[in-house]
Amino acid sequence: MKLTVKDAARLLSVSEKSIYRWIKDGAIPAYQVNDQYRFNRAELLEWATSRRLNVSPEIFKEPEGGDTPPPSLTEALRAGGVHYRIGGQDKAGVLHSVVDVMKLPEEVDREFLYQVLLAREALGSTGIGDGIAIPHVRNPIVLHLSRPLVALCFLENPVEFGAIDHQPVTTLFTLVSPTVRAHLHLLSRLGFVLRNGDFRSAIMRQASREDITSALAKAEAEITPAAGSGKTVANPQAIGAPD
Repeated sequence: MKLTVKDAARLLSVSEKSIYRWIKDGAIPAYQVNDQYRFNRAELLEWATSRRLNVSPEIFKEPEGGDTPPPSLTEALRAGGVHYRIGGQDKAGVLHSVVDVMKLPEEVDREFLYQVLLAREALGSTGIGDGIAIPHVRNPIVLHLSRPLVALCFLENPVEFGAIDHQPVTTLFTLVSPTVRAHLHLLSRLGFVLRNGDFRSAIMRQASREDITSALAKAEAEITPAAGSGKTVANPQAIGAPD
């Protein structure tokens, strides 16, 4: 909870005026500490990703870093798997089914994971629009995992998820990470590749596992730190363009 309004403005590539306006509107997750506003880096990234905002690559860096490069999104999806015709009549039922099919070590308490995913949804839907949701725990925790997993699940029936565009959800990317660093890394990459036309097309038509993985690998390969802009480009949505 160390980020200031100035930090948030820099990381989201907007003015401080925009940050204060979003705070006033209750649109951005913020905390008042000793008459000053503070932000949680992971929550800020969640919020920016769900609204497809322009963000600085700096937001994806965990301060404590580490020398080991985080895994690619493609590797995480291969580890988590692609699953079809997942059952459930509502959000809770769907999340339970998702946890049941995830490729998790035997030591993982699946019921606990289900509860923390459900608790995260109670704080605000992870539905980002266009029938897609990204369930994950608010603060990544070690769940006997040696590597992060991303499970892509296609639902048997559309489910109301409280998504930003008020449309039912048919596709879930569920993230489970052992570290904050891996969580931020994968969340940022997922937000980027979901804007790739070929990958998005593969998701929308519920293509084969091979086609989806191939499209993801190609989309992820387009992520570079270059371009000199210092930004990962996205499209502003419902809350309006920044000042």
